[in-house]
Amino acid sequence: MQKDINRIQLLTCPFDSMTMEQVVNQCLAWCRGPRKSQTIVTVNATTLVMMKQNQQLYEACINANLVVADGVPVVWVSQLLGTPLPERVAGVDLLSRLLEAISKHQLRVYFLGAQLNVLEKLVALCHEKYPGVVVAGYQDGYFSESEQVEVIQKIDASGAHFLFIGMPTPFKEIWSYQHKDEVNVPIILGVGGSFDVLAGFVRRAPLWMQKIGMEWFWRVLMEPRKLFKRHLVVNTLFIRTVWREYWLQRSQRSKP
Repeated sequence: MQKDINRIQLLTCPFDSMTMEQVVNQCLAWCRGPRKSQTIVTVNATTLVMMKQNQQLYEACINANLVVADGVPVVWVSQLLGTPLPERVAGVDLLSRLLEAISKHQLRVYFLGAQLNVLEKLVALCHEKYPGVVVAGYQDGYFSESEQVEVIQKIDASGAHFLFIGMPTPFKEIWSYQHKDEVNVPIILGVGGSFDVLAGFVRRAPLWMQKIGMEWFWRVLMEPRKLFKRHLVVNTLFIRTVWREYWLQRSQRSKP
C-alpha cells in the first residue's frame, strides 16, 4: 500500500479511504512500476459478515493492497461510526472505469471466471467499446483443482497487466491472495458477477435503487429462491454487528 493512502478500520475490516478516480489512478501507477502483483478487494455487507465466519477470507481481505467499499450501506456505516469513506467503489463500476483507462493506455487484460459464452460476449464488447484493450486471454470459471496449475501458467504467460476475476466471494478473494505471486500480474481484482452484467446477461438494478443502498434487494427479486434466505440472514447479522459497534463506541465515549 502507498504511504499516501489513508487506511481506516471499520468493523472487522480495514478500508482505504479512496474515490473511484483515485483507485483507477493507483492501478495505473502500479502498472508503470515494477511488475509485482497487487490485490484489490471490494467489500460489501455480505463480505463483512462472511469475514467473521471464514478465516481465509479474513486474511485475504486484511492483506489486500487496496480495500474499497462496494456497497452504499458500508459507506453509511462508516459515517455512523465516525470514520467516513468518501464514496462507494462498486466492482462493476470499477471494472468499467478501468477498462476505459486500459483502452486509453493500450494495456493487457485477462478475464477469469463466468461461463464461456459470457466471456466471449465480454471480449466482443471490449473490441467494440474499449478498442485499446488488449485481451491477453480468458478462462471460464469451471476449471477443476487438477487444472489449476495450468490455468495459473496461462495467466502468467499472457503478460497481462490486469487480471479480472468474475467469481463469487469468498473464492475470488482467497484465490487472489493465495496465487498472486504465481500469476505475476500487476493488478488482480475480483469483480463477482460483473462479467454477466457488462456482457448483458444480467440486468443491473436501476440507478435510484443503487443510490439508496437497495441493489441487494433487486438481486433478491431477480433470484428470490436462491437469495432471499441468504440476504435475510446476512442483513440481520450485519445490522446486529453495526448496532453492537455503535453502542460500544457510545459507551466508551461516555466513560469519564
